[in-house]
Amino acid sequence: MRAVLCGANGAMGKLIDARLGDQVVGRVSIDGENGVCTHFSQLPPLDVDMVIDFSHHTAVNDVLEYAKSRGAAVVIGTTGHTDVEKALIRTAAQDIPVFFSGNMSLGIAVLCRLAKEAAAFFPDADIEILEIHHNRKVDAPSGTAKMLFHALQEVRPQAAAHCGRVGEGRRKKNEIGIQSLRMGNVVGVHEVHIATGSQTLTLRHEAGDRGMLADGAVDAAKFLLGKPKGLYDMSHLLEG
Repeated sequence: MRAVLCGANGAMGKLIDARLGDQVVGRVSIDGENGVCTHFSQLPPLDVDMVIDFSHHTAVNDVLEYAKSRGAAVVIGTTGHTDVEKALIRTAAQDIPVFFSGNMSLGIAVLCRLAKEAAAFFPDADIEILEIHHNRKVDAPSGTAKMLFHALQEVRPQAAAHCGRVGEGRRKKNEIGIQSLRMGNVVGVHEVHIATGSQTLTLRHEAGDRGMLADGAVDAAKFLLGKPKGLYDMSHLLEG
């Protein structure tokens, strides 16, 4: 693999860099520290087959344009994309292979699958999603919480997300609640609560180390090598 890392000086970029070693042929980071390029235009001509992005969602257009110019595949691990930015990702996937996921953890991918299967057994149950992250996280709900909601929506097409609760108002039948907590140095906790009138099923994933996300990103990059153009996510990785 010949990879370019975007967000190379960030926490995730450094972890991925350590795992890929000499497979990283180019590095981009907006801060320009450690002699890293601040923009793709500063990179020398490179033979690249993979671009891995863990920078900021606003950089997605530059990431995609560079990848298309090199005929490279893209792994996008950033979160918080706007609808316009998501449309750019879908459009790029018509030309190149793009792996896009709100969470690169294999465990979260399994949680999504289990939550969907469990919800199908309890069609009338109330469902709530809880996500907890460190106090420096900017976006809420987390991209992972959104992943869980969309997985559940596959078996509850009429479901609507209700983010946070305040004031008066009874819970609506078709809503799925999403609650966000920001505290301390929590790497990431995600829970799905499925409650009937007589029992509650709780599915939980707790991240102990951000290294799992780096491992997942590397697995995604390896998976994407040689794939035809299209949009891929963790469900495709699970299926092999």
